[in-house]
Amino acid sequence: MRPSHLARPTVVAPLFLLLAAACGPRGEGAVAPMTRTYYVAADEVVWDYTPSGRNEIANADWNDVQRPFVTAGKLHVGHLARKAIYREYTDSTFTTLKPRPAEWEHLGIMGPLLRAIVGDTIRVVFKNQASFPASMHPHGVFYLKDSEGAPYADGTSGKDAEDDGVAPGATHVYVWPVPERAGPTPDEGSTAFWMYHSHTHEVDDVNAGLIGPMIITAREFARADATPTDVDRELVVGFLEFDETNSSLWEQNLRTYASPPKDFKTGRLFGKRIVGEETQYGYHETMNGFQYGGLKGLSMHVGDRVRWYLMASTNFEFHAPHWHGNTVVSEHMRTDVAALLPMGMRVADMVPDNPGTWLFHCHVAEHLLIGMEATYEVLPRQ
Repeated sequence: MRPSHLARPTVVAPLFLLLAAACGPRGEGAVAPMTRTYYVAADEVVWDYTPSGRNEIANADWNDVQRPFVTAGKLHVGHLARKAIYREYTDSTFTTLKPRPAEWEHLGIMGPLLRAIVGDTIRVVFKNQASFPASMHPHGVFYLKDSEGAPYADGTSGKDAEDDGVAPGATHVYVWPVPERAGPTPDEGSTAFWMYHSHTHEVDDVNAGLIGPMIITAREFARADATPTDVDRELVVGFLEFDETNSSLWEQNLRTYASPPKDFKTGRLFGKRIVGEETQYGYHETMNGFQYGGLKGLSMHVGDRVRWYLMASTNFEFHAPHWHGNTVVSEHMRTDVAALLPMGMRVADMVPDNPGTWLFHCHVAEHLLIGMEATYEVLPRQ
């Protein structure tokens, strides 16, 4: 039984909404606190990790080291896999996909960008159109038990537990108020970076593809659409390792894209699915779901105020994002190499002064070899 003082999100939300309003919004257009509604579904699609069919970084065909990671075999999938991804729709009928703006096409496999201003409330109407139970669990923002999206022994039941795993074909509404502690601190810039992901079977769900970004803007720096007034270009890049042997769709992918024995049986060894012996080449080191330069759209101009939002996924991994050609400021330090831990989030600001096409990659040697690399383009000053 939920305590009476936590009975409804509206009991909690108005307190900081009123405080935010009393302080007086100082952003562009003096935006009042509001509820921002998103219609998001978990959809299953066939994903291509290397759409061009070649190594675009080297402008060459696959070599002997790269080929096993992009070619299907007896017990592993190659560059194609069925994935479950979050996609945004125009309304609650979930019949029309909301077009992704050109400047955000680079999000790739990740879910839609959810935005809000400190003092707002994020409301997500979630429909699970995947073939397995899934949820939406947010980082950073406020939520009650009916909007946490994670099953564990927390004493909840009934409606308070419906968010934990939304059944295929079912819909659930998640309500996430955005208090001050979800926004940037006074020592940060104008935005805070968070993520959301399915937490029903967290490892399997994230490896299936259910992960996305969320940006919270301080009210004094916010435009009406919740974008920051002091940034010209925003880019979100997920350093995402997808372990297909730990995907909720692994057996289906193995039957479709590999050639396992007809009577194969799967098990687990140290948490990893196996078929007889350890499955090889079951993982993809990606940037937004692409390998070997497949990620496009990381563009800007000399002199732009560019904000990079970086994130990692849930596997046993860490990453070292490295920008060639230009530098960033992150955590009060000027650098060209950052650090990401599993499910870590980082903000880095760049004012590029060096035009050209530059490499952007993970400096962990194995990740670089397996294709966690892209390019970004700095155009001449406008």
